Amino acid sequence: MKIDTHQHYWAYAAEDFPWISPAMPLLQKDCLPADVGPALHSAGVDAVVAVQARSCAAETDYLLGLAKANPQIVGVVGWTDLCAPDVADALDAYAGQRLLKGYRHILQDEPNLSALVRDPAFHMGVKALQQRALVYDVLVFDHQMTAVLDFCGRHNDHWLVLDHVGKPCIRDWHTRPEVPTRWLACMRALAAMPHVACKLSGLVTEADWSQGTGLQTQDTKTMLECFDRALELFGPNRIFYGSDWPVCQLAAPYEAVHGLAHRWANTRLTKHEQSAFWSANAERVYQLNRQTAG
Repeated sequence: MKIDTHQHYWAYAAEDFPWISPAMPLLQKDCLPADVGPALHSAGVDAVVAVQARSCAAETDYLLGLAKANPQIVGVVGWTDLCAPDVADALDAYAGQRLLKGYRHILQDEPNLSALVRDPAFHMGVKALQQRALVYDVLVFDHQMTAVLDFCGRHNDHWLVLDHVGKPCIRDWHTRPEVPTRWLACMRALAAMPHVACKLSGLVTEADWSQGTGLQTQDTKTMLECFDRALELFGPNRIFYGSDWPVCQLAAPYEAVHGLAHRWANTRLTKHEQSAFWSANAERVYQLNRQTAG
């Protein structure tokens, strides 16, 4: 049983995706479940969690619609305005949607992240979300992680999930020693919070993919080291696999991303721990239905 806990889908419209720059032509098109289906089948991936890529109310309904039409999607992480005064009503409107497992806001793109995570309205929104046993996915770059430590510690009523291993800057790993030092210190702080889990996902695009030369040996080694540190800090029961498709394609095809995780798991984890990494941990954290998956 394998679950990919981080995939994005969209019908592309430039105005909806300001984060997709002209340097990302591979993403400037529709990216739908059927497009990744053959790669999932080849990798033996049975199910996926669809994660928001647009910061608009329509995103949640769009992803839920895809999930209803594509049974391999066993969970949705949607979007809502967590600072809105009627956030509780907005969350309750989806109370009957069994495939809705959580929410995410693209914190990494906030012009004043520190102000947002101190905003009482934002805290009330996340509190309302956790009161309904919904997961909140935390998306930040490694240099922003210090800004969310207090926030993550405060919201401990339900699971928080750190996306993409905290997005360590692989491209600067060996030239700027403060990068691994800072990242490791923040990872250690987050791992000390038992309500925080970590996705081993999204690292390939933190390497230098601009030259289009694929994964470099040194970058691959660094990514595996980051996976090792995540295992060491979070333990085998709070980590799980994600691909970040289709964004990962900027740096590597799905087969390479899955292959990296597969080789790592086979050499680092026991059989029982591999089962936890590939499915059981995600099922527990996101409350996924095994009967639906696969």
